[in-house]
Formats: sequence, C-alpha cells, structure tokens
Amino acid sequence: MTISGFFQFIIGFILGIIFFSAGTLGAAYLFLTKMAVNPAKPTFPAEKQETVADHKPSPDSTNNELSSSATNSSEPQTKPEPEKQDDLPPGAYRARVTWSSGLSLRAEPSKDAERIGGVEYNGELIILNYSDDRGWQRVRIPDSSQEGWVKAGNVERIE
Repeated sequence: MTISGFFQFIIGFILGIIFFSAGTLGAAYLFLTKMAVNPAKPTFPAEKQETVADHKPSPDSTNNELSSSATNSSEPQTKPEPEKQDDLPPGAYRARVTWSSGLSLRAEPSKDAERIGGVEYNGELIILNYSDDRGWQRVRIPDSSQEGWVKAGNVERIE
C-alpha cells in the first residue's frame, strides 16, 4: 500500500464517519421536533355556536325568514334550561375540569376516537358514568346537553 492509498483510506474513513453522524443527528432532530409539538387545541361548544351579531342574512333570505317566523310564531320557542342538581340522572354528579389546557370531548372512549368538542379549563360538566376500564368518563355539557367521553382523572367533583 502506498502513502497516497493510505491517505485516501483515512480521508474516506473520516468522511464516512462525518456523513453517518450528520444523518443520525438529522434523524434525531426530526424526531425530537415532531415530539415537541403540542397537540391540537380542543374545540369548545361556545366556539361552534353562531351568535346573532355574526349572522348577516342575504337580501333574498330576509323575506323567507320573515315569512317562516310569522308562520311559526304560534309555536312557543323555549330555550332548554340548565339542569338543576335535582335533575341529574342517578349516580351522576357535577364536576369541574382541572386540566390546564381543557379536555377534548370524544365520540367513543378512545384517544383515537373522533373529537366532537371540548371543555375549557375550569369548565363545568356532568359525569354520567365510567368506561369498563374506568379510564374514560361519559359526560354531558350542561348548557348544550352535548354528550361524549373525556379522559378520567382530569376533573374534580363539585359539591
């Protein structure tokens, strides 16, 4: 082996280590940045509801709305009242969310289930029952009567 062959081997070996280290560091950086991202913010029922001020009817729909409201004026329009403590189903109780970023309301008792809403921090809900493994709680949001599942252990009972 000549001296130039020896230098080629050393340079090739060093370049191989540099490329291997750069690839490993790049993969580690990519993995860690994906792990550092916060989960998506849950959507709360108040965010989904359209307020009267936000509703701007088109000129064509104004006459239709007026005529339909005139024909339906004989029907009483009542807003559902919030549940009282006495109106709770047997075994149910009121609770407050203690998780600082709020809770996602899910359709099924699974973290992979569809998100159907959310409850903000310090928000009130009604605990109806638990899943079989007691890892999830079936809840109802008092003002909207929306029901779903939240992860157990993130609420405290309200007396």
